[in-house]
Amino acid sequence: MAATPPLMPKATAVWLVDNTSLTFEQIADFCGLHPLEVKGIADEDVAKGIKGQDPVTSGQLTREQIAEAETNPKLRLKMAPPKYKMPPVKMKKAPRYTPVSKRQDKPDAVYWILRNHPEFADADIIKLIGTTKSTIQKIRERSHWNAPNIKAVDPVTLGLCSQLELDLAVERASQRRERLTVKSVKKGESLKPIGEVAAAEETALVDAENSGEDK
Repeated sequence: MAATPPLMPKATAVWLVDNTSLTFEQIADFCGLHPLEVKGIADEDVAKGIKGQDPVTSGQLTREQIAEAETNPKLRLKMAPPKYKMPPVKMKKAPRYTPVSKRQDKPDAVYWILRNHPEFADADIIKLIGTTKSTIQKIRERSHWNAPNIKAVDPVTLGLCSQLELDLAVERASQRRERLTVKSVKKGESLKPIGEVAAAEETALVDAENSGEDK
């Protein structure tokens, strides 16, 4: 498995499945996913609606690497050296403050994350957007009072977080998913939804941060 998976592993896997002849194992190894997840992407059972992320244009792979790996199924892809070092960012432990003018945009951002990043646990969304667990659940179940008008909109576009904060949150969620997947495979268990598997680990964090409803 690649030492450092791409920032958007599932979106990268979608692109590699659609645009290369790499094997499921090669794609899974590079993206930090399970081969069955990659097969699910190819069968359109997984990652529906996620737009592919080109790892070549983002500088994470070269076309030469891909071409060589396509001719040798045993070859494993490696991340290209980063052009710049991402500075460490310490996320706030306190609930994120959101201006009143933008609070109405939170449901759209939550819906976008639920659609595009199913690897996120509720606690990840709470920290990134500054919402509550009950709001997330209502949006997920489409029981939110404004459900008919909620549309998926990137939280960066809405100004609710920075691209750097989103990328870091995606990376952390992906790394946690990878650890949980490895544990499940070692135990011989079948793959479970990340939200279900991570629920026990996230409960304490959610309870600590989810002190009240959105204002």
